[in-house]
Amino acid sequence: MGRYVLQRLLLAIPMVFILLTLLFLLLNAAPGDPVTATLGGRLPPEEIAQRKEALGLNDPLYVQYLNYMGNALTGDFGNPVTDPRSVVQIVLDTAPATIELALAAMLVAILLGITVGALSGRLRDTPFDVGGRLFGILIYAAPVFWTGLLAQLYFSVELGWLPSQQRAGGFDAPEPITGFYVLDSIITWDMAALGTVLAHLVLPAVTLGLLLGGVFIRLVRVNMLQTLRSDYVEAARARGLREHVVLFRHAFKTALIPIITIMGLQFAMLIGNAVLTEHTFTWPGLAQALVGFIGARDYAAVQGIVTFIALVIVGVSLLIDILTGLVDPRVRY
Repeated sequence: MGRYVLQRLLLAIPMVFILLTLLFLLLNAAPGDPVTATLGGRLPPEEIAQRKEALGLNDPLYVQYLNYMGNALTGDFGNPVTDPRSVVQIVLDTAPATIELALAAMLVAILLGITVGALSGRLRDTPFDVGGRLFGILIYAAPVFWTGLLAQLYFSVELGWLPSQQRAGGFDAPEPITGFYVLDSIITWDMAALGTVLAHLVLPAVTLGLLLGGVFIRLVRVNMLQTLRSDYVEAARARGLREHVVLFRHAFKTALIPIITIMGLQFAMLIGNAVLTEHTFTWPGLAQALVGFIGARDYAAVQGIVTFIALVIVGVSLLIDILTGLVDPRVRY
């Protein structure tokens, strides 16, 4: 296992290099420069020239590239033009909200996808199976922003059950310790804040999780069908084991291997859809900050935040590879 982990770590190095290079080239392919695009017409030309010089935008492209790579690998993601904070500080302020939303959405997707998918595979061609497949297709095809708007209209406006915006209401936010409101509420044992935070988390997390849940439903179902026809499952049944033991102890673990593998790819899609979800629910996370900087044409901030997100996705992919090796020893050979 140690050898396998070392191989994956070594393979992550060229992946990071290629990814950062592509990001640099794509963001620098835009016409103009960040300072002129953001502040052009609002500052005198002399001050704009000074800011460009301070940011190194007058340097040759290869010098900018080397500086960008060196800074990114040392944790320096640059400084925005329209915000006095550094990108690192912006990430520290907003990333906990996005991570909390992503984890909650992934939990919803896993619970929904595994439960419905496993039962659909076990109850093949029954009304439950047909309904589960149709449900998976519909929730996967529905645009995440449209689903969010419908959820707000029904559960917030019509029924008044759940709040539709922000992470907490007014003074109900917990004492900030880690930036993760659920964890902060538990640490401070503030049950009132915990209830408020969970109520605000439900709609965006379910909206974002439903999209991934549709993918997991189909994957789990197909893999359960294949696994239930395997020889070792038939042998377990022949030994007289109860059906629920055969299903969960023998078939279920093998059926989950492709799901764990695909989670790394789905995490990237999760972050992409978080942009729309956070904008719909006014969720003050990293994706919402990214949308604001794009609207302000602050390309320096956009480059720094996208670089951070790309590195996080690489890290999650590496973690998924290691988890796959733990679950299925065959991937190491």
